[in-house]
Amino acid sequence: MIKRIEVGERFSEVAIHNGVAYLAGQVPTDENADAYYQTEQVLAEIDKFLALAGTDKSKILMATVYLADMNDYAEMNRAWDKWVAPQNAPPRAAVQAQLANPKWKVEIVVTAAI
Repeated sequence: MIKRIEVGERFSEVAIHNGVAYLAGQVPTDENADAYYQTEQVLAEIDKFLALAGTDKSKILMATVYLADMNDYAEMNRAWDKWVAPQNAPPRAAVQAQLANPKWKVEIVVTAAI
């Protein structure tokens, strides 16, 4: 059985299957903020959807970070390091990518155990 959370016409924010929550790419709420604050916003969205799925950041299995510009890597990491669950840092990849909105600096996708 698959459970979906916040189902839209194009995609769901979360799909849950076999004890794993798959989150859609989360993006910032303020497209004019700098990379640090955009990352904080994205991480807050991840926390929100993980909670709706019945899990939390300590159970993240994998994270993929998409940066519009790798020059923002240090600022993204500054926010990430403050947020990540102690002793539970997940495997993570970070790549440069052209994001759907040119004002977004970061998008993060995670999967987590329930």
